[in-house]
Amino acid sequence: MADYDFIIAGGGTAGSILANRLTENGKYRVLLVEAGEEAKSMWISIPAGFSKLLTNPMFNWRFKTEPEANTHGRVISVPRGKGLGGSTLINGMIYVRGQPQDYDGWAAAGARGWAFKDVEKYFVKIENYAPGGPGRGTSGPMHLEQVKERFPVSDAFIAAAREDGQPLNADYNSGNQEGVGYYQVLQHRGQRWSAVDGYLKPARRRPNLTIEGGAHVVRLSFEGKRCVGLVYRKGGRDIAVRAQRDTILCLGAIQTPQVLELSGVGDPARLQALGIGVLHALPQVGEHYVDHFATRMNWRVKSAVTLNEMSRGWRLAHQVGRYYGARKGILTLGTGLVHGFIKTEPAMATPDVQYFFVHASYANAAERILDRAPGMTLGVAQLRPQSLGSIHITSADALTPPAIRPNFLSAEVDRQSLVHGMQIARRIVEQPAMQRFVDHELSPGSGVQTFDEWLDFARQNGQTIYHPIGTCRMGSDASAVTDLRLRVNGLAGLRVVDASIMPAMVSGNTQGAVMMVAEKGAEMILEDARA
Repeated sequence: MADYDFIIAGGGTAGSILANRLTENGKYRVLLVEAGEEAKSMWISIPAGFSKLLTNPMFNWRFKTEPEANTHGRVISVPRGKGLGGSTLINGMIYVRGQPQDYDGWAAAGARGWAFKDVEKYFVKIENYAPGGPGRGTSGPMHLEQVKERFPVSDAFIAAAREDGQPLNADYNSGNQEGVGYYQVLQHRGQRWSAVDGYLKPARRRPNLTIEGGAHVVRLSFEGKRCVGLVYRKGGRDIAVRAQRDTILCLGAIQTPQVLELSGVGDPARLQALGIGVLHALPQVGEHYVDHFATRMNWRVKSAVTLNEMSRGWRLAHQVGRYYGARKGILTLGTGLVHGFIKTEPAMATPDVQYFFVHASYANAAERILDRAPGMTLGVAQLRPQSLGSIHITSADALTPPAIRPNFLSAEVDRQSLVHGMQIARRIVEQPAMQRFVDHELSPGSGVQTFDEWLDFARQNGQTIYHPIGTCRMGSDASAVTDLRLRVNGLAGLRVVDASIMPAMVSGNTQGAVMMVAEKGAEMILEDARA
């Protein structure tokens, strides 16, 4: 049986960061286990290539939710990155820290040491943001740029938002999130900059790092209440490996609780019903699932060329030439062009809704298939959803996907915020600055007027925007799955370092917060190893 100091399960965002940080002093032997293979595709480095990867089973686990009444019995896709780099290979590259109040809320709820004053330094450590600014990092491993492409329609949307009273905000990561402007994305010189680029490639030459790809974790190994390693399946064989110090789960909010339950850690009744022996009762494993739920409003555009037309025929050939000649043009675009962080009620202390504006419209949003006629889309998401769902195994077979029940829109605050956010979106588009570009509203359409009609549109058409968190919630209370140093409560030698530990949703895209958790987690693991 192979023996290491640390075993990292999952080579995604957090796993890549841990692999770098735990090996850089040269003292510890580290094994990184990843179910996916080495990510090799021309589409990974091309930012617009996300649309080619998002439905590809080689790079995406392609999870799906269970049908739920709140979303009219629809099955909703939940993409999760597969392969070294995880979701940073296939996501829209948008970087958002969240609001300082998010992390202060974590601390107030019992996660002491995780307030914004405690975690800000890790964001600074991550960032390589050339424009700089107060509290921003300029020398970290993750290159970060503001979207460089500008289009008449996107500029007009910003102008319309300002006519509506929304402030201009050039740096929503500076501590004040409110306003509109162009997104910041994890790119470098027109190419995607993933966790592999920033963290894993610099670490791979180190002799104390071993990377095992194509290795699907099937269960953890225990001696009493101490985790001593794990078993992974590769080439039809189950292979056991041992950790002298810690086994660290970095499999994300879906697969981390799945592996815990497969290993006998979870709700006893649930495990026994599946014939799994109970090693340690921890009933909240897989509970507290939270995700961002978004609607996409679309308009037919006039008097402008949009991404719909630019991505076809001679225009596409021109854009390909621009990209390979100068790393410019539409191939540098991800899922968001213009941001909006807005308050649906003026008295609110901070924004509660996020906008994603793109000068494109989709014939099929889930599959990212563009319309042929010119169009634009405004994605609308509530920033801090309160609807709680779950993820649980349905079989003792590690290769059977778990059941995902998000319970979207079950909380009244979520319904109110999302509907009001959509109503304000329509109001912005109706401002004078946008009128020369807007032909008519495609969806939900001008016939949707009442609160119930807006809500029904959301139930019928809303999708996750791929930010699941919370299923191994960190806290200081008795029901928390992980403690404040990310150790699984009641067990030794086992930690969780990924989005599943987040006690509440952050205000915006979650990859920045996951990176922060991994940087802070790595520091704590090394501190404890020296103790």
